[in-house]
Amino acid sequence: EAVKMVVVIYGAESDEDVMAALKAAGIDRYTKLCEARGEGQETQPKLATHIWPGKNNVLLLAVEDEAVPEVVRVVRELKREHPRAGVKAFVAPVEEIA
Repeated sequence: EAVKMVVVIYGAESDEDVMAALKAAGIDRYTKLCEARGEGQETQPKLATHIWPGKNNVLLLAVEDEAVPEVVRVVRELKREHPRAGVKAFVAPVEEIA
């Protein structure tokens, strides 16, 4: 069965909103990486320093191909409803090896 890896990056301060939206859509299998640091194009850097405060969370969602459109819908809705959260997502094919 074909599987995709959806990577969702967002401001840690929006964690409750992001997780609630995914759970409401029935997306409940994930790996969460907390306190990630980084720089993007749409928001200020989040480097957990005095100059650039803030942190990101990263979700890894391995989902079947047919579930990808629902994940995309939820992510786009989050991006619209929480523009300051810096929500960004990427989709790539993935192969389970173990």
